[in-house]
Amino acid sequence: MELRGITKRFPGVVANSDINVGVRAGTVHALVGENGAGKSTLMKILYGMQRPDEGTILIDGKEVDFATPADAIEVGIGMVHQHFMLADNFTVLENVVLGNEPKAGVGLDFKTARAKIKDISARYGLGVDPDRLVDELGVGERQRVEILKVLYRGARILILDEPTAVLVPQEVEELFDNLRELKAEGLTLLFISHKLDEVLSVADDITVVRRGTTVASVEPGAVTARQLAELMVGSALPVPELRESTVTTTPVLEVDGIDVTTDDGRTVLQNLSFTIHAGEVLGIAGVEGNGQAELVEALMGIRPVSAGKIKLSGTDITTTSTSKRRDAGMAYIPEDRHRQGVLLESSLWENRILGHQNQAPNVKGPLLDRKGAKADTERIVKEYDVRTPNIDVAVSSLSGGNQQKLIVGREMSGNPVVLLASHPTRGVDVGAQAAIWEHIRRARADKLAVLMISADLDELIGMSDRLSVILRGKLVGEYDPQSVTPEELGSAMTGAGGEEA
Repeated sequence: MELRGITKRFPGVVANSDINVGVRAGTVHALVGENGAGKSTLMKILYGMQRPDEGTILIDGKEVDFATPADAIEVGIGMVHQHFMLADNFTVLENVVLGNEPKAGVGLDFKTARAKIKDISARYGLGVDPDRLVDELGVGERQRVEILKVLYRGARILILDEPTAVLVPQEVEELFDNLRELKAEGLTLLFISHKLDEVLSVADDITVVRRGTTVASVEPGAVTARQLAELMVGSALPVPELRESTVTTTPVLEVDGIDVTTDDGRTVLQNLSFTIHAGEVLGIAGVEGNGQAELVEALMGIRPVSAGKIKLSGTDITTTSTSKRRDAGMAYIPEDRHRQGVLLESSLWENRILGHQNQAPNVKGPLLDRKGAKADTERIVKEYDVRTPNIDVAVSSLSGGNQQKLIVGREMSGNPVVLLASHPTRGVDVGAQAAIWEHIRRARADKLAVLMISADLDELIGMSDRLSVILRGKLVGEYDPQSVTPEELGSAMTGAGGEEA
């Protein structure tokens, strides 16, 4: 596959400018760059979702012109999107065949489809059960269903757009094993990412994109992560670190013996207790699915607690509504920005208001203050370096990193007293990551209390004053970030680190 001189313009933005990429058959070719560098636009062009203003696409040496994704699928290109395109209330089988239903006379031939899905799953080591509901699957399993969908349609060139953005380390390794199986079977993989260590471990060739144009093509063995970062952003990799201590003795968030149960009676959090002080970051490490999401939801008032108490600045908020908790100074960066953080088709300034509908500068008396909300959105865009043509465009037009910076800017507004930061830099590039870390550092210095949950152990170790590990709904130990290693944390996270504390 070859891309020659691809250029794509949008109003006020040149997303791609004279991009050139050559991909060898049967290889993993990585495309790396910052969020907003033009990677996703390029992939949408290759998949027929958008048409280039200039340039040529060649497959097997022949020029092609894609008006729709169906045209791309026809020549064997499949795309696994960063944000999954699955219907939760359908089975795996129903999701895979959706839009390409197998016919048997006037009916549907699910028997043949099921057999084909099982065959593909076994051949490539995907381990997917066609009869499970997607709603019951973890993130890594959903990723494999997306891969199976494109293989089912006969894809021989797979585009994977930020495939590890929402995966924990164990799931990343499983995905890479799957990719190696696919490559061994002769498939070609275009791997879009900004995670440099992952790129270096899985890619055969690397193309670097910066501000919409290709700046280098390199072999993994010839560069380091630091050199790749310099090519991407013009600077070395940022380092997560808090520097001097700002921890005070003033308790801000006090959690005392809380239990949380699900609607079907399962206990997902048991006797959890901790205190976060003003100017302190408490990091929580854990394999995804051990109660982190339920903890944040309980603290935000989204999910009730069945036992225990929660205090904010000395006031019992155990049964207080989410809106009142926000009014009292609780801010929230959710783990999934698309499902919980933004309205994708609404403008930037409308998203600035979300969760802060009762607060200045978004309201004046009982009425919405559009002028105030827009002015403050302009401030956030400038202060948090949100790259956008203007504040009236839909959030969906922004890259993932810029969406995240908008959310961080919104949640840091209004001088909150505690920030619940759930995977605050998930799916963002090194530049946006460094910016978010710096904003958290500054807010901590201004006495903000922070609960940080992350799958990035280096981030947790570098950005925490104290560290705890959550395992099966319990806190199983406290660690000093100054001395603990990622290996020790990983051992505790999987239950191999000794007795529960």
